[in-house]
Amino acid sequence: MYTALIFLLILDSIILIGSVLLQAGKGGGLAASFGGAASSADAFVGTRQAANLLTRTSWWSGGVFLFLGLVLSIMSTRASTPTSVLDGTFQRPAQTAPAPSQANPAVPLEAVPSKTTPTPAPPPTKQP
Repeated sequence: MYTALIFLLILDSIILIGSVLLQAGKGGGLAASFGGAASSADAFVGTRQAANLLTRTSWWSGGVFLFLGLVLSIMSTRASTPTSVLDGTFQRPAQTAPAPSQANPAVPLEAVPSKTTPTPAPPPTKQP
């Protein structure tokens, strides 16, 4: 639906550009350059009728352009509502015990014998 409306907007903009550029302005405009005093649209349907047709076409194309632009802007804002990262549920990855390896055997659970020797007490000092 969105793509079809974009296509219609592009088609309408081409029609709008053509109808505006073919109209004769105060200085003759672009319409006067396509054949001197009479443009191709004037030669096809007459001067008075061409002005009415081009004016009506540009008004209708402008209205349709504004309407399609409004509809597309509403559709684009409703299609993607922002979501917070904090709204999601957090799952910790499952922790697995490392596999036993033959190169690093397990440490035995028996107590290590103490090889410490008692330190001798310092000799008593004589006081005079």
